[in-house]
Amino acid sequence: MKVMVGGTFDPLHAGHRKLLERSFELAGTGGSVVIGLTTDEFAGRKTHPVRPFGERKRELERFIKGKKFRAAYRIEPLGDRYGPAPEEDFDALVVSEETLPVGMEINRLRQDRGKKKVDIHQITCVLADDGKWISSTRIHRGEIDREGRLVR
Repeated sequence: MKVMVGGTFDPLHAGHRKLLERSFELAGTGGSVVIGLTTDEFAGRKTHPVRPFGERKRELERFIKGKKFRAAYRIEPLGDRYGPAPEEDFDALVVSEETLPVGMEINRLRQDRGKKKVDIHQITCVLADDGKWISSTRIHRGEIDREGRLVR
């Protein structure tokens, strides 16, 4: 199965790891995962600083190689909300609760372009110790660490 997933992944936290693990699980042995990694320009719209694309890509690769997933993968630049998803042939898109609306938009765009809809697999966001979602923004603010433990 060919699976797509996307994000900024900075810093790579427990929620991102869950998203990636689910993507590789769905792809399975012999499948593939296309990971759209936001470009520096697109990521620059975030409200917090984001490390350069190359650094984020290296961290992603270290995580993936360390897990020894059985599916192949490729990391490609993601310059907008959709990347190649409205056009490219693939089977499933993995999203979080937060990015589900983008997944729905991708399927609408695919339908408008005469492409088959893809399965959307939504993971639940990982909660920090305080019961709120783990997010890069919260980590950058110093509220929590990458595992969702309270810092203050």
